[in-house]
Amino acid sequence: MANLDSIAQNVLNGNIKKVSDQVNELVNGGTDPIEIINNGLIQGMNLVTPLFKSGEMFVPEVMRSAKAMNTGMNLLKKYISDEDIPSKGKVVIGTVEGDLHDIGKNLVGMMLETSGYTVIDLGVDVKKENFLDSISKYNPDIIGMSSLLTTTMIKIKDSIEYLKNKGIPDQIKIIIGGAPVSQKFADEVKADGYSEDASSAVALCDSLLAVAK
Repeated sequence: MANLDSIAQNVLNGNIKKVSDQVNELVNGGTDPIEIINNGLIQGMNLVTPLFKSGEMFVPEVMRSAKAMNTGMNLLKKYISDEDIPSKGKVVIGTVEGDLHDIGKNLVGMMLETSGYTVIDLGVDVKKENFLDSISKYNPDIIGMSSLLTTTMIKIKDSIEYLKNKGIPDQIKIIIGGAPVSQKFADEVKADGYSEDASSAVALCDSLLAVAK
């Protein structure tokens, strides 16, 4: 029998079919869609985060869990309005120019979305001009840049300098991440924050926007 706890468990297990069936069963039975989202789907991803951080879950498993949650969310979208689920903030993410890696970036995007952020993914091989254009187009609170190659780290530095020289608003924070990136490098390029993994990216965004507000 479907209930919120079983939906959360099936999100944790990455069981897309069971999540889909149980979400439909509950909403058709009169359960508030917002309750299903908060106490079923999001609660399931809340179970994932500490397991991923401790190394008990790995990237493919987390992505299956995120896909299960997003499947449930998509089923419920027709029953709710954007105002029903206020966003914690808007984050633009992208892998910098010359770098085509996207698994880490995609995972960060999924974790941010399941934590209540609106995420705009610019994709891979993103030029500094595209990051600049995203500011006027999307009005983000945070811009996230990733690099998975030591040879493309310089593009993070170039992009940050370019944005700052263009006079982007101080309230827009720039965060960086990726395998070769470190806190030391973040300090050198004057990024507002560095995250070593996807779960840490959520905490970083939370702290940056809490300070900003």
